[in-house]
Amino acid sequence: MSLRSKQSRFAHQVARLIQQAYTMGYEVTLGDAYRDPRVHGALGVKMGYGHPKSAHKQRLAIDLNLFRDGKFLEGTDAHRPLGEWWEKQDADARWGGRFNDGNHYSFVHDGVM
Repeated sequence: MSLRSKQSRFAHQVARLIQQAYTMGYEVTLGDAYRDPRVHGALGVKMGYGHPKSAHKQRLAIDLNLFRDGKFLEGTDAHRPLGEWWEKQDADARWGGRFNDGNHYSFVHDGVM
């Protein structure tokens, strides 16, 4: 599957993810999605924050900020129900709670998460 096709599939699944978050009683704001290589370096290059092979650099990751009753929910455990739901939606879906980045939702592509 081409990267562009996977990006499209990821975007569709993110729409479902956000809808599921609201169904579970969360409010959502968006965090990082795309990390521009002019600022963060090309894939495999470490510049700024984040992993050198971040899926954000391939448009295959998004960070979500969760709120409940107007209160920001910090930490991986707050994301666990949504993250576990996400992982069941697609064979390529990865949740950052598995590597201490609870608000990170991504697709793997060519071994890059």
